Amino acid sequence: MSSTRAHGGALSHPLPRHYAALLVGNVALALGPWSVRLADTGPVASGFWRLFLALPLLAVLAVRNRQPLTGFGKGAWAAVAVAGVLFALDLASWHIGIAATRLANASLFGNAGSLILMAWGVIAAHRRPRLAELAAVAAALAGAAILLGRSLEIDHATLVGDLFCILAGFFYAFYILLLQRARDRFGSWSLLFHASLTGAPVLLGLALFLGETVWPHNWWPLVALTLGSQIVGQGLLVYALRHFPPLLIGLALLTQPAVAVLAGWFAFGESVGWIDGFGMVLVAAALVLARLGEGPKR
Repeated sequence: MSSTRAHGGALSHPLPRHYAALLVGNVALALGPWSVRLADTGPVASGFWRLFLALPLLAVLAVRNRQPLTGFGKGAWAAVAVAGVLFALDLASWHIGIAATRLANASLFGNAGSLILMAWGVIAAHRRPRLAELAAVAAALAGAAILLGRSLEIDHATLVGDLFCILAGFFYAFYILLLQRARDRFGSWSLLFHASLTGAPVLLGLALFLGETVWPHNWWPLVALTLGSQIVGQGLLVYALRHFPPLLIGLALLTQPAVAVLAGWFAFGESVGWIDGFGMVLVAAALVLARLGEGPKR
C-alpha cells in the first residue's frame, strides 16, 4: 500500500500537467493489485519486493529533494521504526486480501484508513462530528454491508479477502498517525525510505513464516508493482496534490475503483452487478467525504 500524502494550499490555477499527474498517479496506484495477482511469488512476498526494490530509488528521490536520510533522534527513529512495521502489516494484509477478493473491493476497502483517520480527528478535536462526517460513516457502513454480503454469496474466501483489506486500512491509519509530526521535518520521501527499510524485513519474515514462494521466476510484475505503486504513483501524487483543493483530491480517488473494476473484468473475468456497483458507489462516496482533508493513499 503507498503511503505519503502531500499537504499545503492549492494553487488558484492548476496547469494541465498537474491534472495529468493527478489522474495518471491514481491510475498507476489502481493497477498495483493487478501486479500482485500476476506475481509468481506469494502475496506477502510481493510486498517485500515492492519495498526492497524501491529502496535505491527512494534514497535518490530523498537526496534530490534535500530530505535527510540520517540525523534522526532516538524518539523519531523509534516512531519511524514502529511505523515501518505497521506499513509492512498494512501491505501484508492488503496483498493477502488482493489475492482472495475482487480487485475493486480490494481498492475500496484498502482505503478504509481514511475513515479511521477522519474519526480520530473528530475524537482528538473533542467535538461533535459534522454532518458530512456522519454521512461518510453511514455510507461506508451501508456500502460495506452490501459488498461483504455479496462476497459471502460468491465464496467464503472472498469475504475473508475483503476483511483482510479492511484490516489493512486499520494498520495504515495508525502508520499515518505515527508519522504525522515527523513528515514535515524529514520529508515524505525520506520517511517512506526509512519506513520501507524497516518494513521490508518484516514482510520477508512473514512470507517465510507463511511458507510462501519468495524468489520469483518472472520479475516484471514485481518491477511493475515497485515502479507503479511505490515510485510513479506516489511520485506523481506528491507532485500534484499540493496544487488542488481537498474536494478535487477526494474526487480523483474515484478513478482507482473504476480502473480496478476494468482491470478485474479484463484480466480475471470479474463481473460487477448493479447491487455491487451500488455498494461501491456508497463506499467511494464515503471515502471522498472522509478525504476532504487527506490525499489518496495508494
